[in-house]
Amino acid sequence: MATKTILMLEDDSDRLARFEIVISQIDPEIRLIQWRNAHRMIREAAQYLPSCNLICLDHDLEPEPRESDPGDGLDVARFLAEQRPVCPILIHSSNGDRVRRMVGVFELVDIQSQTILPLGADWIERYWRKRVEGLLVSST
Repeated sequence: MATKTILMLEDDSDRLARFEIVISQIDPEIRLIQWRNAHRMIREAAQYLPSCNLICLDHDLEPEPRESDPGDGLDVARFLAEQRPVCPILIHSSNGDRVRRMVGVFELVDIQSQTILPLGADWIERYWRKRVEGLLVSST
């Protein structure tokens, strides 16, 4: 059985650590490839798309030290719309306006995406985990 791969755009170290823990609990063999910068994800993600099982996107990104513009999830959504990935896409952001714009970018090219609001202290462990488990089952 092939190793499952999740591609993720996320800049928060605490959330990344929590995502990693949850993913290892779902299946320790899942490979998480993450980016904190939308421009880097756009440059590097294409090589992973053919074998990817899930793409998870945040919108708002903070610049890293010595970095001026990390881009955002909408930049990545536009890139992915051109690439036409066949795996599920899950958007996790509290920026409702930008989430709607990201979903709209995917809808314009008939790509389905789902959203999850990061509400509550344990949203990753409770809600995100359940959604990811379901999406990984449907992508195999």
